[in-house]
Order: sequence, then C-alpha cells, then structure tokens
Amino acid sequence: MSQGNAPLATKRRPDWAALIIAICLFIVAAVMLWDAMHLKTIAQYARIGPATAPKAVAVGLIGLGIWTVFEAFRGEFPEREHQEIAPVVWVIAGLAAQMLLLKTAGFSIATGILFAFTARGFGRRKLWFSIPFGIVFSFVVWAIFSQLLQLTLPAGPLERLFF
Repeated sequence: MSQGNAPLATKRRPDWAALIIAICLFIVAAVMLWDAMHLKTIAQYARIGPATAPKAVAVGLIGLGIWTVFEAFRGEFPEREHQEIAPVVWVIAGLAAQMLLLKTAGFSIATGILFAFTARGFGRRKLWFSIPFGIVFSFVVWAIFSQLLQLTLPAGPLERLFF
C-alpha cells in the first residue's frame, strides 16, 4: 500500500459521534412510536387522532437518523469545536435544582435559581445579582400564568405571601 492511499483510508472512517447521535435519534423515535401505538383512539372512523403528531415526529426523527448515518460514513461533518464542560454543568445543575425545589420552594424561587445558574453557564458571573433578578422575573411569569390565565403552577412561600 502506498502512502498516497493513506489519506483515503482515514477519510473513509465513520464519524463515531455522529453515529451515536443517529442511534439516539432512532431510540427516541422508537420510544415515540411505541407510546403512540398505546394511545387510545377517540373514534375508530377518524384518521387523525392523538397519535398522529407523535407518529409524524417519530418518522421525521427516523429520517434524520438515516441522514445522520449517511453523513457519518461520508465524513462531511464540519470539525467540531472544543466543548467546555463547566457551562454545561452549570445549566444541568440549574435544571436539577429546579426539579428538586419546585414543590417545596415554589415556581418563582426554583425557576429563579435555574435562570441564575443558566446565566452563569453563559458567562454571567454575578450570582448575587442573577438569583434575585431571576426570582423576580419568574414571579412575574408565575403571576401572569397563574392569576391572569388561571393556569396551575406550583406555589411556594413567595407566591403565597402575595396571593
């Protein structure tokens, strides 16, 4: 084998990250199809029912998965940038804090912490400012949805103090 063929051999290697993404797309599509098959139909004569949209999305995900597999073997994905782990950890920590605090602390405090941690992940370093701002902003959102639109959102001590 000559050295001239070496770049072709490395170029033919699949992009493993893209293949993993394609597998994840197929898994999500399979779960959606399985769930859509178990939805009860309201009327037997109707062609469009509650399972129509999930089936359409699942078919779209399968199409994207197939496309991703082809692109992974063609090797035409652009070079990926280095992934910074710290911002991702801040956003995930904010989501975890919101899920843990939502029932006990209420919507405003839990979502305000999510807002501040996400802002920190995107580079805003002043948590002492972001947390109160996020809580006030989330309280306004809670008041609009809860009081004006009459939707049920988890209320905590802050929401009970005012309403």
